[in-house]
Amino acid sequence: MKIYTKTGDKGETSLLGGIRVPKNHVRIEAYGTIDELNSWIGLLKCQDIDEWTIGALNEIQDRLFTIGSHLAVGKADIKMKLPELFEKDIESLEMGIDKMNEKLEPMRSFVLPGGNNIVSYCHIARCVCRRSERSVCALMEQENIDEIFLKYLNRLADFLFVLARKLSADFKVEETPWSPRK
Repeated sequence: MKIYTKTGDKGETSLLGGIRVPKNHVRIEAYGTIDELNSWIGLLKCQDIDEWTIGALNEIQDRLFTIGSHLAVGKADIKMKLPELFEKDIESLEMGIDKMNEKLEPMRSFVLPGGNNIVSYCHIARCVCRRSERSVCALMEQENIDEIFLKYLNRLADFLFVLARKLSADFKVEETPWSPRK
């Protein structure tokens, strides 16, 4: 299989089903941002982190591919069966958030992102997740997109925030509270 097809050389690409759209189409932006998020999750997964977190991130990457595959489908009928996203996938994120939160000190203020590279990668992934959420919202204004994708991304951003706090605790990185200038 050749990687280059030359069919995108003039600024268009094909959706699943064959419809051609400009590369800056809101649909391409949405699933492209999901792909970027998946890459940040992959980088985070390559760090020296615990097995539970690696397992959770593996599951998240799979769900992100599921969301991306649905977003890559145009209005044309496709013959392939796409994997599904379920409420239990969102519940799994919520259970992970609760599990991590049990061991964390309560938040008393906003926390500045950073502290070390691993925690910072997690905060970047969270920010890209929020951007992907905004991209999917923009697509939903134009096309019929299942709301479960947006719900999953919303919960995933929460998961990544709590994961950043967990990683700060794991690596004994002091969280820097945001103290607004007076």
